[in-house]
Formats: sequence, C-alpha cells, structure tokens
Amino acid sequence: MNRAELISEIAELTGQAKTQVSTTLSAFLHTVTGAVQKGEKVTLVGFGTFERRTRQARTGRNPRTLAPLKIPASKVPAFRAGQELKDIVNGKSKTKTWQAPGANKSTKKKAAAKKRR
Repeated sequence: MNRAELISEIAELTGQAKTQVSTTLSAFLHTVTGAVQKGEKVTLVGFGTFERRTRQARTGRNPRTLAPLKIPASKVPAFRAGQELKDIVNGKSKTKTWQAPGANKSTKKKAAAKKRR
C-alpha cells in the first residue's frame, strides 16, 4: 500500500475528504519525524514505537575490491512493533473493526431509552 492508497482507504473509512486526510497524514508524519529527529520516542499503544538509534562507527569492506573502509557513526530511525500489532500479524488476534468516534452514540442512546421504559 502506498501513500495515495492509504489516503483513499482512510477517507473511505472516515467519510472525510481525501484532501483533509492527506493534510492530517502529512501533519502526523511531520510531527513523528520531528520528534524522532530530536531523539524522542513516539509510542502508539498497541501499534508500536518510533525511535532514534545510534550506530557505532565500524570497519566495513568494499564488496568490489574487498578493501577495508571506515563507516562513520550514524543515527538511524527505528520502529518497534507493539504487542497488539504482532498478535494480529501472527494470527493470534483478529483485526478489530474500525468505527468512527461517536458512530454508536445514537444507537447507545436509543438502547438506553428503551431500557428506561
């Protein structure tokens, strides 16, 4: 799934315009990228954690000439999947059906009104 397909899927699920979903997704990615750049962890409970990790300098080899070369230390982004995501991917748990927040309010109110009678 690419970005355009993701935007289309979210727009269909939420009933929002694709432009609004695209703006929201861009803001989300910008926020996560900025936090990881600063060295902060971004944790989405059940989904996973985005973080910055440090790789130490090391000696590698040029695969063509086999000459040794120095690889400098670097900082890399990393993602660690949450337990809920792992369970769904491994088939230990089922994917939850998504509903827009507030979608069940009218049905809950009707059910509560029927119980009162």
